[in-house]
Amino acid sequence: MSIIRKDDQGNVIGCPYCGSRSIKKDGWHYQKKEKKQRWRCTSCNRNTLTPKVLEKSPFAVDEKPIEFAPIQELITHREKLFDKKKEYKAKSRLFNIYINVNGPIGIAHFGDPHVDDDGTDLSMIIKYSDVINETEGMYAGNLGDIQNNWVGRLSYLYGQQSTSAKESWRLTEYFVNKVNWLYLVAGNHDVWSGEGDPLDFIMREHQGVYEKWGARLNLIFPNGKEVRINARHMFKGNSIWNTAHGVARAVQMGWRDHILTCGHIHVSGYQVLKDPASGLISHALQVGSFKIFDSYAEKLGLDDRNIFNCPVTIIDPRYNDDDNRLITTIFNPLEGAEYLKWKRDDWKKDRKAK
Repeated sequence: MSIIRKDDQGNVIGCPYCGSRSIKKDGWHYQKKEKKQRWRCTSCNRNTLTPKVLEKSPFAVDEKPIEFAPIQELITHREKLFDKKKEYKAKSRLFNIYINVNGPIGIAHFGDPHVDDDGTDLSMIIKYSDVINETEGMYAGNLGDIQNNWVGRLSYLYGQQSTSAKESWRLTEYFVNKVNWLYLVAGNHDVWSGEGDPLDFIMREHQGVYEKWGARLNLIFPNGKEVRINARHMFKGNSIWNTAHGVARAVQMGWRDHILTCGHIHVSGYQVLKDPASGLISHALQVGSFKIFDSYAEKLGLDDRNIFNCPVTIIDPRYNDDDNRLITTIFNPLEGAEYLKWKRDDWKKDRKAK
């Protein structure tokens, strides 16, 4: 039994030569950029592009509107989006940051602040922020999880803290705007906001780099010295024997950056490693958290290994990659500020002597 073929208007169509209804699709006919359906009659075995209407439809309907863009427009649009993403990914592999301050500088790397948590030392965060703002040549970076940001099935946890969701965002905005960030990395708590990430809008007023999960920076100093920073919310790998295992592993697996730093697991660790081929010295920092009292950690029976939550890396661009004076790590911003002042005074004396 042959299949009854109909056109777009519901009319029964057939062979224009022999009048048979036994026609079937037989590929496409291409002419320039246009293609038309080709039909073949199984009775007389002839082809046609214009089948004959054998029986009109009992009713007719206006041409139906098309809800979607033509497929070629969709493909072109998708190709443009991919090209844009490809371009962005290529440029964001390493952000060039031009330091406009001569001499040594310091970078305070904030570990998970969780500014809205009842167990967080908020006064410590504010004190460190003030020190950064008051110290010449000191910058700041943030390794993620600025607030708890309980969303979805975790929203009930707001009932277990004294800060409401609205107050959490007010504290977040205050903290983010208090410091001029060199970089800010979004952690897992931050990215829970999804595509409508409020941090995207808050950070628009800042010149620093804001990236989800991680960012690599290339600091270019006025004297031409370049120092790379690889900052992530976390690096892959854990060890019960070495709290800095993940970030140190990244160095050993090929990341030849001067400073590698991360947060996320609320423990502290530090290693210094040297690339035997180039002589480059890498400082691997696993940074703790300002969340001093953590009921989740207590529940799991996790030991307190939160030793430092805002280490400062002092960079002296006078020295080479293989010189241990290029980067000095101080575990407390108050001490770091004092050391940076001394380093800058030393640099000024050195410059006068020349």
